[in-house]
Amino acid sequence: MKSQASDFGRRTEFLLDQLPSSQAPIGVFDSGVGGLTVLRELYRQLPNESILYFGDTARLPYGTKSRSEILQYVREILTWMVQRGVKMVIMACNTSSALAIETVRSEFPDLPILGVILPGARAAVQVGKRIGVISTPATAASNAYRDAVLEVDPTAEVWQIGCPEFVPIVEANRIDEPYTYQVAQEYLEPLLEQEIDTLVYGCTHYPHLAPVLRSLLPRSVQLIDPAVHVVKSASQELDLLGLKQVRSPRPTEFWVSGNPQPFIEISRQWLGCTPLVEQMTLPSVIWQSLSVESESTSL
Repeated sequence: MKSQASDFGRRTEFLLDQLPSSQAPIGVFDSGVGGLTVLRELYRQLPNESILYFGDTARLPYGTKSRSEILQYVREILTWMVQRGVKMVIMACNTSSALAIETVRSEFPDLPILGVILPGARAAVQVGKRIGVISTPATAASNAYRDAVLEVDPTAEVWQIGCPEFVPIVEANRIDEPYTYQVAQEYLEPLLEQEIDTLVYGCTHYPHLAPVLRSLLPRSVQLIDPAVHVVKSASQELDLLGLKQVRSPRPTEFWVSGNPQPFIEISRQWLGCTPLVEQMTLPSVIWQSLSVESESTSL
């Protein structure tokens, strides 16, 4: 196991020696279409940046997977993105941010890797003290949002609810169905009982559910979309590193690991255009070489 970890480190070092210039793309990945909320913010806040987007649709949802599985997936995706020459990666997936970000930051030390949890937590404490978080079961179980909020403001109170049905509902584009309202009411009920004043979207899929959630919440409850704030952080980081793009961007590259068609249909609705989406299976050699090491690092 030790030799495999060393091999991974050497392979990572070799790839990072080739890190690119300001004209290189920003890598964005998620388990599926949830990361499109981050992509829209990138288009709005950083319109000159080129983007490489990967949706791991063959393996969604991430929120019911183990830490070792998530860590393996993230390593595979990051290795591929570095090979594609990205200058920064935004983990547009709360589950990955909660379970893998610290490990992969140490393994890819020269690659800026941003997660969505800390920017979301910082934004939440600026507007409220009684904070609810809806997320995948894995993110909720990790207590990542609670820890991040309390690190910023120890006087805040945090309640977290795992919502296993939300990602499949969004991926199937079933947002307007009566069943979705019923499920959302059940998830929100414990938070409403605590009289929350702030609700954090603890999954990048969830802003797509905003009309449903808004209809069920008191108007006084503030909604926090971490996608907005992680892109602000990305902009600041690019400035600090001198990597912000000032020329016109190249067209966004879209890749998925599953059938592209469902992704295309939802993207057309949410982005207002029809993206060219290519299918890619991560190399089996990477899967095999990382699998033993991933198990050895599981909690």
